[in-house]
Amino acid sequence: MCELFAMSSREQSSVNYSLNEFARHGGLTYRNRSGWGIAYFHDRDAFLVKEPEPAHDSPWVRFIAEQDLESRYVIAHVRLATVGQPTLHNTHPFRRALGGRAHIFAHNGTLKNLHDDFAHEPLRDQPIGDTDSELAFCLLLQRLASIWHNTGTLPDISERLEIFAGFAAEMRERGSANFLYSDSDALFVHADKRIYEEGEGYSEPRPPGLSVRNCIACQIGPEFACNGLKVGMADQRTMLFASVPLGEDGWEPLPEGTAIAVRGGEEIARMAT
Repeated sequence: MCELFAMSSREQSSVNYSLNEFARHGGLTYRNRSGWGIAYFHDRDAFLVKEPEPAHDSPWVRFIAEQDLESRYVIAHVRLATVGQPTLHNTHPFRRALGGRAHIFAHNGTLKNLHDDFAHEPLRDQPIGDTDSELAFCLLLQRLASIWHNTGTLPDISERLEIFAGFAAEMRERGSANFLYSDSDALFVHADKRIYEEGEGYSEPRPPGLSVRNCIACQIGPEFACNGLKVGMADQRTMLFASVPLGEDGWEPLPEGTAIAVRGGEEIARMAT
């Protein structure tokens, strides 16, 4: 059972993610012990740390907890391997460059027959690892490349969302397709359905695949703090997304088959897939 987390804020936010809750999900509370990763965007680039080991006893997790990193966009992932071995090249989030910017992608779910159907696809970016998730990312970038014509020029966000939503709609036909994707200008989120840990096994996939906390109008003081996550609000717009709500208040499940474009902590547009 993979865990996803993303943040978007209007201004640079101090983001201190001790990963305590992610660490428990990464080998203690739950059984997803296949790796973890977290990306912090800075301008057009991103600081990415990941490893194919359980999060709960990782020295890198402790290192991140001690840093006071600031970012407008953060994407994190804890992995339960279903396709591809627990190795570094199979660990999320995945990173590529397009249009002079870093692009980051993470996925929760399994997409059936993706390698069989696209084994000979002439892709601009080739996967490094074996996962269906990374191949899906390469397929998404192949489609997005058609509108990223010039370095330094941003395609219209509605064009990017339309391509992202169309891609998500196709991937939904192959299985659970919960996606977090950012091109450093905006965050794109797709909510589908996910499996849940039940007793000694797992449920069939069901919604919600992701939940959201919209802090535009939240009266929660200078920071949001819950389950090891601290986000400096500083009276600004912030949106948080998570597979499992990080707290009991203010979180709303996203409808199955929903694609959202978020910029600066504010929802710009959404589409049904």
